[in-house]
This record gives sequence, structure tokens and C-alpha cells, in this order.
Amino acid sequence: MKLKLKIFTNPDRNILFLKKVIKVQEKIVQVSSILAFGILLFHLGYSIDPQDQVATSTLFNISLILIGIGYFVKVLLVEKSIIPARVILELLLSLILIITALIRWNLLGDEMTRLVLDFTAHYHLINGLVIVLFFIELSKFSLTVNELKLSPSLVFILSFVILILVGAGLLSLPEATTRDISFIDALFTSTSAVCVTGLIVLDTAKDFTFFGQVVIMILFQIGGLGIMVFTSFFGFFFKGSYSIENRLFIRDYINENNVNEIYTTLFKIISFTVLVEGICAVMIYHFTDAAEFSGKGDQLFFALFHAISAFCNAGFSTLSSGLYQEGFREAYNMHLVIALAIVLGGIGFPVVLNYYSYVKHLVVGYSKSVLGIEKYRHTPRVSSVNTRLVVYTTGILLAVGMVVYAISEQDATLKGLSTYGKFVTTVFGAVTPRTAGFNTVDMRELAVPTILVYLFLMWIGASPGSTGGGLKTSTFAVAMLNTFSIASGKTRVEVFRRQITNETLKKAFAVISLSVLVMGLGVFFLMVFDPKLPMIDVAFEVFSAFSTVGLTLGITPQLSLGSKLVLMAIMLIGRVGTLTILVAIVRKIGEQRYKYPEETVFIT
Repeated sequence: MKLKLKIFTNPDRNILFLKKVIKVQEKIVQVSSILAFGILLFHLGYSIDPQDQVATSTLFNISLILIGIGYFVKVLLVEKSIIPARVILELLLSLILIITALIRWNLLGDEMTRLVLDFTAHYHLINGLVIVLFFIELSKFSLTVNELKLSPSLVFILSFVILILVGAGLLSLPEATTRDISFIDALFTSTSAVCVTGLIVLDTAKDFTFFGQVVIMILFQIGGLGIMVFTSFFGFFFKGSYSIENRLFIRDYINENNVNEIYTTLFKIISFTVLVEGICAVMIYHFTDAAEFSGKGDQLFFALFHAISAFCNAGFSTLSSGLYQEGFREAYNMHLVIALAIVLGGIGFPVVLNYYSYVKHLVVGYSKSVLGIEKYRHTPRVSSVNTRLVVYTTGILLAVGMVVYAISEQDATLKGLSTYGKFVTTVFGAVTPRTAGFNTVDMRELAVPTILVYLFLMWIGASPGSTGGGLKTSTFAVAMLNTFSIASGKTRVEVFRRQITNETLKKAFAVISLSVLVMGLGVFFLMVFDPKLPMIDVAFEVFSAFSTVGLTLGITPQLSLGSKLVLMAIMLIGRVGTLTILVAIVRKIGEQRYKYPEETVFIT
């Protein structure tokens, strides 16, 4: 931090004084943003009489002015230039906040009706600004989490738990729902959204208001990427720097070994997410019938909600019957767009970043060659073994799913559809069990072979480093390669002219064992709490919860309190990963400086 203004002649005294000013400024902005956000939630979540609105609006305006002045003081004292995008944005925010608050302050002297009309007129602008400002301050605060001296695994788990509880609180607000709901249902919905599952005990379309649906959308957007990714990116952007501790702490969340590339990697992840979701939202908007909506705004929100839900593999829909609802079940072009978003979200950010580097290398290399700057230099093995395994495994699983679905559903869900409709439904039917959870058919009409294949595909799930859950494609691929190596008598596992490490093989075995254990216990406890439910339906529900898929055979709303609690725990375990939870709980043992004699255990 370099301070610009000189108030005292003594340099040391000058620096100490200005540092104290900056600390006070930061605290004022933090407290004011929290206060403004709290008042906003109060206005959005409760029905307020005009007299209470006068008092809260006065406090709200004061908070806006303090935040605006705080940002302006920071730019004045700390920033060396106003050219950086961060500084320009902070200046704009401060000016907008101060001007808006002053306008509202002048109107507060008039009669109460004009105050209410004024608040309504600036409603969306102020809401957006306050939410953004609160998130900025939260992101800055999150950069200090490493000071807690907790393991990254435990922080990762706690971030999901905290987000789930916050989400449950927001969904419990009176104005978030169209009817009274229990806290357990709000908690279940929040868990399903944060863990990008899609299992619902309430009708998202009918039981939640627009405010409630927006909360759900924000929850699965943050849950899909991980709250640490969001807060780390925005915290760095507005703070302007990372400490070494921040870099070392954050790299575990994004699989980036180069600490100098932390912010660049975060920027690529956020950019790719916004780009894909934006393009898909535009395409969904284009491929839906405007006659099915009450207006352009409703249609736009539908497109944005489903684009984010698809990319995050969340499976939430604002339609009561999902994409099978009348008026949408034959929107095949929209189905393909959603299927594409599901695949891109579930393929994993490491794969996306790997191919980004490959394409960048080709473009830059050939551009230099054409311009005569230098000859094209080939770089071998640009795509890693992980990328190849993920892509090949994903392709094989999608192909298997399509073939099985096309054969087993000929006389069921595919019956009576056009040729194009059969093709799209088959593609979507193979994609959706890959942790997506959308349905374009009546799930209760699926043939038994399809249900069994769905169990297998849901168990495997998406790819590592993606928005989805499940066992993960690379884990399954490594396990199969190990099996074939043992069967062929090889002493090591090799693929693509590379040898898989023993540590990777051990992790794959541990993850598979833990997943089977968790799902087995889940089925057992659900049958204990709801013994009247069919076994196949219960197994399907548990597999769907663990792999954060969200598909169901229709028993979710019928579950008892105990079963809901079990499913919530399974959804959280499936999202953060069984091995992550085990690492967070079990204390690491230091280096083993001894070795016992080896002995063979009989295994057939």
C-alpha cells in the first residue's frame, strides 16, 4: 500500500496516521455495506408498513452515502492512478451511491407517498448496487480466511455449510415463498441448490416468488463454481493484491500449481462461465415461444435461470413439470442448447483451461509464422493425460447412454415422437444423468433397463474440477485401467505412454469404496425412515443425491423428516467429495520412518 497524501512533516507520523485513516475507512465501508444489505433483505423479505419504511429508508440512505464517501477516500489516499479498471469502477460506484442517496434524501422531506414511489422507482438500481457492494466486501474479508489456520479441505466444506444455512434463512423469509413453508423444507431446497443437485420437496415454480427463485439461482451459481472461487476472484480484483499466504491457500481450490497464475486462472474460470451462460441464455431465449410467457422480462429470466442451472448442472427449473411441461417438451432446439451447457459445465475447468492453452499456442504460433516473425514451433503433449482421460471417458459414457436409451425406450418415452424428436430426446436422455437433473420425459415412464443404466451413469457423474458431482470420470477411468492391468499381468498402469502414479490409484480406490459405503448407508437409512417406498425408487433417489443429479422417480415430496436429513447429508458429501471430508476429519500422520515385513492377502 502506497499512500499519496502528506499531512505531517514527519514521514513516519504521516504514514501511521494515513494507515489509521485507511483502516477506519475500511471498517466504515464494511459495516455500512452489511447494514445496507440487511435493510435490503428486510425490505425484500417482509411486508413493511409505510411508517417502518421511512425509518429504514433513512438508515439505508446514510449507509449509501458512507459507502460512497469511503470508496472515494480510498481512491484519494491509496490509488496512484485512476486508469486501472478497479479504480474507475470504485469511482463510479462512489459517485452513483452519493448522487442516488442525495436524491432520495431530498425526497424524504416530502410526504410519505412520494417516499414510497421514490423507493420503488430506484428499486432495481439500488438493489443491484447494494448486493454487489456487499459481495465485494465479503470477498475482501474471505482473503483473510487463511489466518484461521484451518486446512483447505475444512474451509472448503465449511464454505458450503455456511452458504447452505444462509440460503435456508433467505428462503425462509415470508416474501420468498407464496405460502408458509417449514425450515426443514427451506434447508433442503438450499442444500439442493448449493450442492447443485436439483431434488425438490417444493414446486420451484409455484411455491417460490420471484425473489425466492432469484435466491435459488444465486445459490446454485455460487455453489456450482464454489464460493471460494467467487470470493477469491472479486476479493483480489477490488483489493488489488494477493499475499503469498492467499496464493498458497487458494491454489488448492482451482488445481493451479503456479502461484503466480492464481488470478489469471480465476479470471479464465469466471470468464468462461459468464461467456457460456450468456450465450446459452441468448439461445434459450431465441428458441422458446414468447406466447408461453407473460412478457419479455419473464422470458428473459427463464432463459437466464435455465442457462445457469444447466451449466452448473443444478437441474432446477421454473417449470412445475420441468422441461416436460406442455409448451416446452417439444422445444428440441432449446433442449440441445441445455444439453450442450450441461456437457460444458460437467467437463471440468482443468480440461477447458488445457484446451485453451492448446488453442492459444496454435493461434499465436501460426500467426507469428504467417507474419514472418518466427517459424512455428511445435509443442508436444499440450493436452495432459487427465484431459484425454476425461474427454474419452465422457465421450464413451455419452455414447453408451445414447445407445441404451435409444434401444430400451423405443416403446416407452420415444414412442410417437418425430425422427428429430427421438434424436434430441435420446441425446438429452444420455446427458441428463451426468449430474444435470433435467427431464424432457415423464421419469415414471422410463423402462427398467434405462433406470439401471441411469444408476450407473449417475454414480460416475461429471469430471473433476467441474460444477457436477459423483464419482468423477477420471476416477472411474483409472479404476478400469487398473483392473485391466491386473488382469493382463502388468505391474503398473500405463495410458497414453504415461504411467499412472500409485498415489492416484490409491485415491481412486478410496473414492470408489467411500462412495459405495455412503450410498449403501443412504439406501439403508431411507428404507428405515420410509419402509413403504419401493426399493428401486429409494436407490434411484440416493444415487441421484450423492451424484448431485436431481433426477427422481417422484418420491422426493413424500419423504419423511429423517429421510430428508439423510439426503441433505448425502448431497453435501457428494458435492464436496468423500475424500475431501475424510481428509478434513482424519489427522494427517507424519512421514513413516519404518516399514513392516510384507505379506500377501488372499484376494479372488
